[in-house]
Amino acid sequence: MCTLQKRGSFFILTLTGAGAGDREHRLSPTVIGNIRAALSEVRSQAVAGSVLITRSEGRFFSNGFDLRHAQAVGAAAGKSDAAAAELLRMVDLFRGVVADLLSLPMPTVAAVSGHAAAAGMILAMSHDYVTMTSDRAVMYMSELDIGMTLPDYFTALIRGKIGSGIGRREVVLGAAKIGATAAAEMGIVDSVEGTAAEVEAAAERKAEELGKRRWNGVVYAEIRKDLYPEVCGLLGLKHSPVVVAKL
Repeated sequence: MCTLQKRGSFFILTLTGAGAGDREHRLSPTVIGNIRAALSEVRSQAVAGSVLITRSEGRFFSNGFDLRHAQAVGAAAGKSDAAAAELLRMVDLFRGVVADLLSLPMPTVAAVSGHAAAAGMILAMSHDYVTMTSDRAVMYMSELDIGMTLPDYFTALIRGKIGSGIGRREVVLGAAKIGATAAAEMGIVDSVEGTAAEVEAAAERKAEELGKRRWNGVVYAEIRKDLYPEVCGLLGLKHSPVVVAKL
């Protein structure tokens, strides 16, 4: 699950886990819906100077889709293809989270203080800026290791966010577990910090810096969408005509 707090001009979205002992922040349909509801609230309250920070509790940022949930659905249905169908449903539902973040009318910062795997890595990369701890945390596209192809919007986002072909190869064809320093070298991470507390402090400093600019949120979102046309096209985010906020 997640919680949403407002601190001045900051919105702080915290991944809290779906229950006692759950700190992997796996993305089940319920968790995805919870995140989208929070982002809808953020959008409705956006003003000039707003910034979103997404953080997590525990040693995971997010461990991707909730495969155990899909397996449980399959077991309950007693059909061999029911688990796969549920996973595909999560892939489709999560498309909305990425679309929400790429169209949000404010800058966004992910504070990655733990592992970000598969869809969890995509969640982090859907933000404009990423701070990450060098303390054991990794980013990891695990699909090749678990025998799953990549959703089209995952691949498009990776192409848009990772400029190096070698870097993209390591991420998706090497299934590399990438530490913060290597992620920074690839351009995935903007700030490498020592501890979880330092990651969050760095995210707040970046948010303060961005918030002071007091950019028009509609203009910011349109420019962001234009920066990543391939993934935005796949997500159904339409290009808008030139928006003039002021002359």
